[in-house]
Amino acid sequence: MRVSSSPPVDVTRSAADVHRARQRRIGTGAAIVLVLAVAAIAVGIGVVRTTASPAASVSIAVDDSAVPPLYVHVSGAVAHPGLYRLDDGARVVDVIAAAGGLNDDADDAAVNLARPLSDGEQLRIPVRGETGPSGVPTGQSDGRINLNTADAAALDTLPRIGPALAARIIAWREENGRFTSVDDLLSVPGIGDKMIAGLRELVTL
Repeated sequence: MRVSSSPPVDVTRSAADVHRARQRRIGTGAAIVLVLAVAAIAVGIGVVRTTASPAASVSIAVDDSAVPPLYVHVSGAVAHPGLYRLDDGARVVDVIAAAGGLNDDADDAAVNLARPLSDGEQLRIPVRGETGPSGVPTGQSDGRINLNTADAAALDTLPRIGPALAARIIAWREENGRFTSVDDLLSVPGIGDKMIAGLRELVTL
């Protein structure tokens, strides 16, 4: 009686195949773990950047008390003539207000209320019709035109100073304060050395 037998199984080859399959599964799993680890690290870095506190801002306080005050002596047709202490940048209208305002007979047309004041200035408010010692209107002193108080009409009486130059002189005075020298007229557009030579004996400060 014949007994048929199955061909022998190649046990060695099957075991090798199983081993390689396991290695592939282990390699794939390690790659997935590595990818997840990198993703977790990236998320962690983003969270740290998002929650980082902003830089603190620093404010610098400015000491306004360092600005020197102005001392102005006001006289004439005001309620309370005297010496007044004002903030830097004050104008004629401010010192008149500090002195209690103009009197009823004050010649407000002879005063430029918008003109900036300078430290140590003496400001006289004339009464209507007031004249100086020589009989000329206030704004002129001993017959000379005061560059710091004269209005456009008074300046226009000077030789070669017409309405346009008179307006420029007043504009310069309003922007820069009092004239401290006749030579300051050189800063006014349209006035040169020759013109100042002709004006020097006709004006005062």
